[in-house]
Amino acid sequence: MHRRTLLLSAALAFAPVLRGADPGVVELPGGEGPGKGKHIVLLAGDEEYRSEEALPMLAGVLSKRHGFKCTVLFSVNKEGIIDPNSGGSLTGSAALDTADAIIMSLRFRHWDDEAMKRFDAAFKRGIPVIGLRTSTHAFNFEGNSQWKEYTWNNKEGGFGKKVLGETWVSHWGNHGPEGTRGIIETANKDNPVLRGVKDVMGDTDVYEAAPPADATILVRGEVMSSQAPDSPPASRNKKTSGGKEQDVNKPMMPVVWTREYKQENGKTTRALCTTMGAASDLKNEGLRRIIVNGVFWGLNMEVPAAADVTPVGEYKPTKFGFNQGKKGVKPADTAPKE
Repeated sequence: MHRRTLLLSAALAFAPVLRGADPGVVELPGGEGPGKGKHIVLLAGDEEYRSEEALPMLAGVLSKRHGFKCTVLFSVNKEGIIDPNSGGSLTGSAALDTADAIIMSLRFRHWDDEAMKRFDAAFKRGIPVIGLRTSTHAFNFEGNSQWKEYTWNNKEGGFGKKVLGETWVSHWGNHGPEGTRGIIETANKDNPVLRGVKDVMGDTDVYEAAPPADATILVRGEVMSSQAPDSPPASRNKKTSGGKEQDVNKPMMPVVWTREYKQENGKTTRALCTTMGAASDLKNEGLRRIIVNGVFWGLNMEVPAAADVTPVGEYKPTKFGFNQGKKGVKPADTAPKE
């Protein structure tokens, strides 16, 4: 067979399945691999940390490298263009009906009843949930909405506090100039979610977080003096939201943890939460591996010794910042291409 034909065949084998599907989603077919037959739904919808770039990349890794079928859903405007500021939008919510796991990178969403019913039903099936960065404060429903229990600042802390283990509290590091160096929790270094993880680093700052006692802390975040990889740790005192003054790195805040949330219906939801997870953070191999490992762990599958977390094609994410995303991009444009 001619070399050009071979290359075209290889490309088509990993083309996103868009024909006849909702143009507002990216659907990757999966195939051979341990994830064959499992469906991961990835929810992109935050205004600052470029989830619309991060989640298609993760979908490519999970599909191409491990065989999972992946569907990425987005916030879009009336023209079908990705618009993180459209907090009431979620494309293709029907995909949640067959989700085996959810990866979410959301902030202050207020979807319509159809989308929320599907999310609520998926969650109540007990499927695993992986929450990135602002997913601690994923939802914001005002007034007497039937979904107010999901709202980040209700008396129980919403979905973030109740399920993932924390809601929005504060920027513990200086937001913008300081990055995060992940320090593996020694007591839990053999946890399967950390399998093959050697270093964790990101250019976003550490969040203040206090997961509940039933959480297993895997990584703590050292506040760095800058975003440079060789930056020394910051050293200054700061008060927690509870009024306790301490050095920002003594003790360090948790930035990755797991927990098993017992639902009222008897189901148990395995949850992995990381307060890291901007698209730029995910240039880090260790953080990508934690998320991929988390999918395997959440599904009660054997976690690979060293999961392949190489992005499919080029991955050059946009720097985080409000209204800094690429303009005029449609969901199909984000599909990973080799």
